[in-house]
Amino acid sequence: MSDSPSTFAERLQAFWHGRRDPWLALWTLPLSWLFAALAGLRRAAFACGLLRRERLPAPVVVVGNIHVGGAGKTPLTLALLAELRAAGLRPGVISRGYGGAARQAQAVHAHDDPAQVGDEPLLYAQAGFAVAIGRRRSEAGRALLAAHPEVNVILADDGLQHYALARDIELAVVDGGRGFGTGRLLPAGPLRESVSRLARVDAVVVNGDAAPPDLPAHPRCFHMRLQPGALYQLSQPARRCAPADLPGRVVALAGIGHPQRFFDTLRQQGLTPARCLAFADHHAFTAADLPADADAVVITSKDAVKWQALDNGKLWVLPVTAQLDAGLVSWLVSTLKELRHGQQAA
Repeated sequence: MSDSPSTFAERLQAFWHGRRDPWLALWTLPLSWLFAALAGLRRAAFACGLLRRERLPAPVVVVGNIHVGGAGKTPLTLALLAELRAAGLRPGVISRGYGGAARQAQAVHAHDDPAQVGDEPLLYAQAGFAVAIGRRRSEAGRALLAAHPEVNVILADDGLQHYALARDIELAVVDGGRGFGTGRLLPAGPLRESVSRLARVDAVVVNGDAAPPDLPAHPRCFHMRLQPGALYQLSQPARRCAPADLPGRVVALAGIGHPQRFFDTLRQQGLTPARCLAFADHHAFTAADLPADADAVVITSKDAVKWQALDNGKLWVLPVTAQLDAGLVSWLVSTLKELRHGQQAA
């Protein structure tokens, strides 16, 4: 195979989202059937009790998706944490810690090294929330409650397919812009589970104003919208800047699940970068990744936690927050309070 990994990844993404490629179709389809069979057997084993699910002593809300790559899960989780706290609950978040080297379940603190704990957990911790990581999410949950006994609601960042952790509520995030591509499971398509799985979650959250046409009907389908904030300099967060006022040659850089969304957002804000550099999700940045020809480099909040130790004064962050449907918040808060009341009564 002559393609370099990055070129092959781009080719596969294009195939998933509509470009004809007979060679990829020939070898990915049988593997997709095998993936579906194995995933179905595993799901059935948990459903019938052959594999054990572990329940934590606090309600668990899984925030996940069926599509690989970024769908907006991180800004949704941050927004939900803030809304639950504002409603009087004491939420915490658990994560597998993708991109981090830590092997043991542990609490995450705002000063931790992202190379050890992962970028998303550190982002949550720096936002002021209780966080723990673990290769097994049940272990992460126990570490969270041990370090933060005040936590009475646990959000699981990702983990819709991690059936070993019992959950009380499942939220599935759907990218309204990209949809489901070929609609097939990996590697013939971008899906971890079939689209029909969305009919069985407790609520669907569509990122964007329009839902994909093949989204199954759901009684609780809400929308969220990503709202860009003001650009700020990483080395001096109090220093703000309008996109048009960035100095000199501007380069955009992103190592997230769907970098193109970030680049499109910049253009919508009136900023046309000289170059857009896309890296793999959870990429471990080094100083060599910083473009030498740039006067200003615009990055995401998620990537910013990894750039703090490498900042050369040229890095600017575009924060993005999720604006949630009021119906989603009110339904989730009331459901969680009922669950907690039931647990206390029991």
